[in-house]
Amino acid sequence: MEENRKRRRKKRKRRIWPWIVGPIVLILVAVGVYVAMVYKDLTDTLDTVHEPIEREASEKREKPVSLNDQEPFSTLVLGVDEREGDRGRSDTMIVLTVNPKEQTTKMVSIPRDTYTEIVGRGTQDKLNHAYAFGGIEMAMDSTENLLDIPIDYVVQVNMESFQDIVDAVGGVTVQNNMSFKSGQYTFPEGPVELNGEEALAYVQMRKQDPNGDFGRQDRQKDVIMGVLREGASANSILNYQSIFGAIGKNIRTNMTLDEMLGLQDYRGAIGQVDQLYFEKGQGQRIDGIWYYMMNEEELNAVSSELKQHLEIE
Repeated sequence: MEENRKRRRKKRKRRIWPWIVGPIVLILVAVGVYVAMVYKDLTDTLDTVHEPIEREASEKREKPVSLNDQEPFSTLVLGVDEREGDRGRSDTMIVLTVNPKEQTTKMVSIPRDTYTEIVGRGTQDKLNHAYAFGGIEMAMDSTENLLDIPIDYVVQVNMESFQDIVDAVGGVTVQNNMSFKSGQYTFPEGPVELNGEEALAYVQMRKQDPNGDFGRQDRQKDVIMGVLREGASANSILNYQSIFGAIGKNIRTNMTLDEMLGLQDYRGAIGQVDQLYFEKGQGQRIDGIWYYMMNEEELNAVSSELKQHLEIE
C-alpha cells in the first residue's frame, strides 16, 4: 500500500513538472526570439543612419579616437532646418564630450549667430552658415576651430521631423521656466507634457524669451534629455519599432555600426550630463547684420574644460 502511494506521488510529480518547466521554456524562447528581432532591427537602423564623411579623423588628433579602447570622444549635434531646394541651416549646434573614466558627459550649446571663421571658405560669418556653405564637414571644421578641440563625430537631426522621435517615445515631460505661447500652443510655467508637434513649437520659440537664443538652447537640451529618458524606459523598449523607424528617417551620423554598438560601454557617462554655457558674449551689428560676439575669456575657459574632459590638456 505504502509502495503504491509513493508510486502515485512520483507519477503526479512527473505530470506537474512539464506544466512548470514548459511555460518557462516557452518564455525563454520567446524572449530570445524577441531579443534577436530587436537586435536585427537595431543593426538595420544603425546601418541606415550611418553616413560616412571624407575625413578620417580630426586634424587636432594624432590618430583617430578608439571607442573600443574607451577613449574620451566628442560629438557635434546639428539640428538642421532642411528646406526644399536648399541644404538649410544648422539652427541647433550642440557639442558633447564623453569621458567613460569620469563617467560624465559635458554638453554646451553654441549660439547659432556666433561670429567666427568659416573654415574652408576663408571668411568670417555666422557659425550656422558653415553647414549651408559646405555641409557637415565645414560645420565640423569651423566648430572645432572655434572651440580648439577635435570634433570626432557628428549627428545630424532633421528638426522639422524631430517630432516623430518625440511621438515615438510617447512624448516627453519638461520643466518650463516661463509661461509663453508658440504657434497654436500655450505652455504654462512648471512641468509640461509635450507630444511631438508641441515639442517642436516649444523649442522653436525665441522672441518672447528674455534670454533670446540662450533660452531656446535650454529648451532644446531639455527636450533632448527628455527623449533620452523616455527612450530608456520599458514602454519605449516594447515600442522599439516606432522609435527605430523615426530614428532611421531623421538622423544621420558618421559613426560606424560597430562604433554605435560600442557606445553601450559608455552608458554610465552618457547618463550623467553636465551643462556648460556661453552667456557673457554680446550682440553686435556688422554691415546691418546681427552677430553674437564671443567673450574670449569665457570661450577659452569652456575650451580648456572640454580639453581636460577629452584628456588632451
